[in-house]
Amino acid sequence: MTGSGVADVAVRLAVELVRIDSVNPGLVPGAAGEAAVVDRLAHRLAARGFDVAVVPAAGATGRPSLLATHRGSGGGRTLALNGHLDTVGVAGMAEPFAGRIVGDRLQGRGACDMKGGVAAMVAAAEAAAASGTAGDVVLALVADEEHASVGTEAVLGRLAGRLPDACLVGEPTELDLAVAHRGYSVVEVSLTGRAAHSSQPADGVNAVVHLGRLLAAVEARDAELAAGPAHPVVGTGSLMSTVVRGGTSPFVLADAASAVVERRTVPGEPATVGLDEVERILGALRRDDPCVEGRAALALAREPWEHDGTSPAGSELATVLTDALAGCNGRRPDGVGVPYWMESALWEGAGVPTVVCGPAGGGLHAADEWGDLRQLRGYAEALVVAIDRFCRPLDADN
Repeated sequence: MTGSGVADVAVRLAVELVRIDSVNPGLVPGAAGEAAVVDRLAHRLAARGFDVAVVPAAGATGRPSLLATHRGSGGGRTLALNGHLDTVGVAGMAEPFAGRIVGDRLQGRGACDMKGGVAAMVAAAEAAAASGTAGDVVLALVADEEHASVGTEAVLGRLAGRLPDACLVGEPTELDLAVAHRGYSVVEVSLTGRAAHSSQPADGVNAVVHLGRLLAAVEARDAELAAGPAHPVVGTGSLMSTVVRGGTSPFVLADAASAVVERRTVPGEPATVGLDEVERILGALRRDDPCVEGRAALALAREPWEHDGTSPAGSELATVLTDALAGCNGRRPDGVGVPYWMESALWEGAGVPTVVCGPAGGGLHAADEWGDLRQLRGYAEALVVAIDRFCRPLDADN
């Protein structure tokens, strides 16, 4: 398949994928989920000679992921191409699944994040399989990236003992190489007071007052982080409160209050540092006021990630992809950092050297999402070259 041929296939497939509703039910209760898009891609790839396995997620009925493998002739590296099939919700979108092309833009939910990248990966893997590779090419197309990552966790469990040599995550990066991203932790804080009539506050303990002190302390810690040492490409960590609750009615001191505190972490920080910081804040509040009664619990944590430049396979993948993108698009990608979390951290944590790069567009998670078809075409063409070079026999000249 020619470069223009694989680009055209990628565009047609991207349109088809956007037209399939795969909104994540972990975000929108009752939403469609990934089953229909997995079924469509499984049939397509099986018809093209891929070994196909539908991978269920533990404890998440109807949330399948897809592993599709082209077996190489032998003697080359195995490359995983990873993308997620779920999308966020469609509130405010008039035609979220129209898949309409206007100029060089594909409109619709998932066009940018990240069905365009998935379509390019599938088209490139099909082209590589048709022409033949020495190493295996594995498409790991997963559920639930936008919520709890049960899909990637299930896929990594299925691959245990036969992990690929490297993984390319096709998240939207404007065709730059993301070399680091931040992690996060979500800490739930519960504060306990004692109800009393608001005209007699000495008879009670107002949990809302303690909540206010907590919020002020969180804001102060965030300012300290912002003024502290910064990572070269992802900046500093942050601490903020995103959800607060307290009180039941006027004239009654609140007997309970709560907050959700979010800590963004940078490479070198453990994801659990947020819980430690919130517990230190609560300890300081108790020392200042013995009436403060509160506890903190870690609800969710994900590690930050940084590309491992010392890994031979990871470095080789970054090099061949950089060269291929420069050759196909006329611009060498930059190394960039991103402030949000991606599943590259899970692949790297499992021992798979990982590179992040994909086509973008605009309106991520917004009502006007669109994918840049120029980037999608160039990415698909570059992937064909990169797959061939990465998966060639290990004793071949590079």
